[in-house]
Amino acid sequence: MRVLHVYRTYFPDTQGGLEETIRQICVNTQERGAEHRVLALTKDASKRAVRRTEACVVRARQTASVASCGMSIEAFAIFRRLASWADVIHYHFPWPFGDLLHLVAAPGKPSLVTYHSDIVRQRLLRWLYRPLMHRFLGAVDRIVGTSPNYFVTSDVLSRFERKVDIVPIGLREDTYPAVSDAAVAAVREQFGEGFFLFIGVLRYYKGLHILLEAARGAPCEVVIAGSGPTERALRAQARRLGLTNVRFAGQVPDAEKVALLQLCRGIVFPSYLRAEAFGVTLLEGAMFAKPLISTEVGSGTSHVNIDGETGLVVTPGSAAELRRAMDRLHHNPDLARLMGRNARRRFEALFTGERMGARYEAIYRRLCGQPASDGANEPEVVARFSQR
Repeated sequence: MRVLHVYRTYFPDTQGGLEETIRQICVNTQERGAEHRVLALTKDASKRAVRRTEACVVRARQTASVASCGMSIEAFAIFRRLASWADVIHYHFPWPFGDLLHLVAAPGKPSLVTYHSDIVRQRLLRWLYRPLMHRFLGAVDRIVGTSPNYFVTSDVLSRFERKVDIVPIGLREDTYPAVSDAAVAAVREQFGEGFFLFIGVLRYYKGLHILLEAARGAPCEVVIAGSGPTERALRAQARRLGLTNVRFAGQVPDAEKVALLQLCRGIVFPSYLRAEAFGVTLLEGAMFAKPLISTEVGSGTSHVNIDGETGLVVTPGSAAELRRAMDRLHHNPDLARLMGRNARRRFEALFTGERMGARYEAIYRRLCGQPASDGANEPEVVARFSQR
């Protein structure tokens, strides 16, 4: 079974939660007989095909970008070629240019789209884009939402309820590197331990400006791992506030990220807009048995993090509540450990990569008219949210 993934960017050009989600889908369906290719855009076309463990990444040269929507003239020809290879085409939303690829190239193959997020920021462009979006979502065979929380709060997903499946994102532990004691010690020497950790691309909706306000005068340390469009402004804000307890680690390799996850007191995830639809970093924290601090934005973050059980959920945009949550876990290490253990149990029950892989395999096979493999035909595998 050959699956083509279509999204505007992928490893090695960029690193983020959506890219990691695609990687985990590929890894966790490979052993179930799926072969994957990824079509993405790149500004560096010196190497068009990159062979990775999970997939062959075919990159088209980006020729323009409008409101973060990359476009490529040559992508149409590359897409047609890759679509002829594929048994299933798997789009990742939102990417309006991907909608055009599907509607213009008309691949004639079974198709699904994983709906990662509503379009939140570009209100005028969203209004102009709406007819194309509805036509695209109406044309694909299935739509996958990543959490029941997002489904019930998304007007778009509700419109297409009859073709929506809910498949929460999952992670596979053995896809993360094992880190030696010496490597952990080196990271401890640089950053200490017991800090609150943010990992991710530094984007406008991540709420890191709120985190910096919350950290002012706090007794705890904060480590921000990642880079992105708001990094310069955030560093300037930290200097202006005189924050000596906040460290910007920049983009870190996987081994260093694992060490940071092992050393931190908990994960802090202050995203304050619905553009944050799930939060893969929250899953990573849960996998490492860390308590979680997130906000209630009506998205999948509150499917991962249950307030008072796996961590604390605060009002989006409130630096005061975020500070109180960090103070509570900082001053109560036993509570932090208890919530971390609860987070790990919830991860094992709902968010493993193996569970996600079985669900996607069942959807792929259903689209291709193939029987499900052993263990993939359980009723909940492709259960509609309305049936749960």
